[in-house]
Amino acid sequence: MAAVDPATGRILVVDDQRTNVELMADLLTQRGYEVHTALDGERALEIVGSEPLDLVVSDIMMPGLDGYELCRRLRAGARTALLPVVLVTSLDPQAERIRGIEAGADDFLSKPVNWTELFARVRSLLRVKALQDEVRRQAEALREWNAKLEERVGQQVTAIQRLGRLKRFFSPQVAEAIVAGGEEILRPHRCEITAVFLDLRGFTAFTDRADPEEVLELLRAYHRTLGQIVAEFGGTLEHFAGDGVMIFFNDPFPVDRAAERSVRMALALQQAFTPIAQAWAKLGQEVGLGIGIAQGEATLGVIGFEQRWEYAAIGNVPNLAARLCGEARAGEIIVDAQTEAELAQLAQTDQVGPLKLRGFAQPVPAFRVTALRG
Repeated sequence: MAAVDPATGRILVVDDQRTNVELMADLLTQRGYEVHTALDGERALEIVGSEPLDLVVSDIMMPGLDGYELCRRLRAGARTALLPVVLVTSLDPQAERIRGIEAGADDFLSKPVNWTELFARVRSLLRVKALQDEVRRQAEALREWNAKLEERVGQQVTAIQRLGRLKRFFSPQVAEAIVAGGEEILRPHRCEITAVFLDLRGFTAFTDRADPEEVLELLRAYHRTLGQIVAEFGGTLEHFAGDGVMIFFNDPFPVDRAAERSVRMALALQQAFTPIAQAWAKLGQEVGLGIGIAQGEATLGVIGFEQRWEYAAIGNVPNLAARLCGEARAGEIIVDAQTEAELAQLAQTDQVGPLKLRGFAQPVPAFRVTALRG
């Protein structure tokens, strides 16, 4: 809705006397107003229904639909309920004013019209109309804002619900990336990652001797500790496979110093698992955590089927991490040469390779991380 300009408003003049209509219309036009005219009340209602108007100036005494009834009809319409109306009368001003107020008129003029008074009343009522339009515009803007806010809240609730469902199938980082960036994140791509593979030493023998409840109790403690530490270091948890777990860094979100993060996480995991292992050792069950780490390019993307999807890293790097993990004894962290080179100024390592690993044609240089300097 265009704002009303009190100096150039749109005015409808209604009078059954053509001379009166033309005279008032000419004077208002000279003042810069856009003027429409009607010679009876029925025609005035037609114009009001088809034109955006800011003010109506109407004679009272007209055949058919007089000024009072015209005013009542305007007040009954939702779009014209607040349209300013000035009634013009040649009868007793006091009596006509009371009837006009009852009909909903905003102001009154007596004939013969005092033109200076008319112009003053027109400006005053157009200012009122401008304020009404501004309030209406602000109310409409508020309704639109509320509707958009409601829509955004609905979208956020849906996103939260979707994120909750996705976290049942993907790691938190992958689920959040999907919600934030859509399913583009799931498309296959290549990226340099640092892969970390974990496995419990002595777990197979433990499952042969222990009760099923004890096996699940150990796994729950292991996974609970693991989940907290992986989240703390910003790793992407690829999958659980019993006691075997794959984690990688630098995808779907890039991270600084991925190799350093992976080793710090591995050391934190070994430290956190120590009391778990000690508790089971008192019960005669010997278990420990072995960790393998490798760095390089891998293919990443979604694998699985409709009811079960996983975000996976595929290629030599995750395979190498798994093989190095297989060489690690309880409490050890074995890394490949690329990871060791990244950690040259940070970690203390011992060479344990080259190792002959299944699936690799040549022996693979490998190093045991013993501590972080400083």
